[in-house]
Amino acid sequence: MLIVMKKDATRDDVNRVRDHVIALGYQPHEIPGSQRVCIGITGNNGKLNPEAFALLHGVDDAIPVSKPYKLVGRDAKPENSEINVEGEVIGGREIAIIAGPCSVESWEQLISTAEVVKDAGAKFLRGGAFKPRTSPYAFQGMKEEGLVLLREAKARTGLKIVTEAKDVLTLSSVSEVADVIQIGARNMHNFGLLEAVGELRKPVLLKRGISATIEELLMAAEYILARGNYDVILCERGIRTFEPYTRNTLDLNAIPVVKKLSHLPIIVDPSHGIGMWDGVASMALAGVAAGADGVMIEVHPEPASALSDGFQSLKPERFRDLVEKIKQLAPIVDRALSLEVA
Repeated sequence: MLIVMKKDATRDDVNRVRDHVIALGYQPHEIPGSQRVCIGITGNNGKLNPEAFALLHGVDDAIPVSKPYKLVGRDAKPENSEINVEGEVIGGREIAIIAGPCSVESWEQLISTAEVVKDAGAKFLRGGAFKPRTSPYAFQGMKEEGLVLLREAKARTGLKIVTEAKDVLTLSSVSEVADVIQIGARNMHNFGLLEAVGELRKPVLLKRGISATIEELLMAAEYILARGNYDVILCERGIRTFEPYTRNTLDLNAIPVVKKLSHLPIIVDPSHGIGMWDGVASMALAGVAAGADGVMIEVHPEPASALSDGFQSLKPERFRDLVEKIKQLAPIVDRALSLEVA
């Protein structure tokens, strides 16, 4: 159920409703909007009667929510959510550019890539310290040493750090360095990890699982919001289909569908989506045209020698060209891209 407060509802009115929800054995979730506050109600104690709230002072309406995702849907918040990451916003008019290597391999590799992507206009540096891989024999990342290098790269460049927590055990150390904690596609259904990042008050980038439906993605996000963390960014990164020619099938359909169903921002990862460097730019532009709030691009100074995903990584000059094309496309889809660097 969703409790819609009146525009002139006071803080005492909101607290009174929250207390009433708790007294009934449910969990209240305060969702601030541009004009009024809504309170989402979650729990598994049976159906609630809207009349239980109708007479409370400051309440405008009590709306039953039929969708299984109560907090991520447009019923809970009609306007788009904007996620503020230390002054950089994802979900606003500005298209977010997140770029960097698949894996942190060395200080020289990381800082050279970070400086290149910043110079091109990126505000976020992606780089994996912990790397869940299909093969146990593949490069698993530099782990804690990689986190140290990411921290140093942020200090040197000012870029915000996006890096993955592969499980609950690594979450604490990752959260100390990451400005945005990535939940990878393999972990979209790791409910313990979703609940753990829900306890944190730090932005989360949630990637769609390789075979997950859109509703399953939204329900995974619901796990995070239900624990009190409302700063969630969704990511379409391609799904597994019958087509073997590309690494995955980038589901561009998902972007407008998610935009219709949810207030959460969604970005696109064309690097994993197509898995071939010479298709990344076209898929990134297609994602922006479809309404994505940002793109996440793998960039490496020497893709041929990369320890992971070199075949889908852009060289620096190709990344610069892509960002310039996104800047040209942005106003056509009523977006913007500022390339000024600090």
